[in-house]
Amino acid sequence: MFKARKLPLASPPQGQGYNSSEVARICGVSLRQLQWWDERSVVSPRQDGHKRVYMPEEVVEISVIAELRRKGFSLQKIRRVLRFLQKDMGKRLSDALSMTSEVHLLTDGKSIYLEEAPHRIIDLLKNARQPMFLVSVTDQVRRLTATERKPARPETAAASRRMKAV
Repeated sequence: MFKARKLPLASPPQGQGYNSSEVARICGVSLRQLQWWDERSVVSPRQDGHKRVYMPEEVVEISVIAELRRKGFSLQKIRRVLRFLQKDMGKRLSDALSMTSEVHLLTDGKSIYLEEAPHRIIDLLKNARQPMFLVSVTDQVRRLTATERKPARPETAAASRRMKAV
């Protein structure tokens, strides 16, 4: 019987995507949750062999989905939110990346709003007939961009520290 030797995988360059472990760490979800969402076609990443590769817009979507799940939204209601963003508005959450102002998603599970004007957000919250949940898309994007990508080899950092000490 042969044993295959697994080589450590390098993190893909910033423009190519994120692996499942990075997405799980950034978004605060489990690897199993990511797999389940892929199997249910909630968010379907590219496949590179047996590995899932997530584009930045998919990571933002997963981050928003995770936030809505933490607030008690069902997967059915989350699908409605994603459908609204992807089809009805002709946008994905990644389009919020290019906006210069703050972008917030407000929903009660039935009505969905993507707002950037603070006074309109306040008006929506004041006039809502039932509780509205707010997710700052901009904060989710900041979390993605602020997260440091781990180097391909952890020993590289230790080696560079040793070289500085010498």
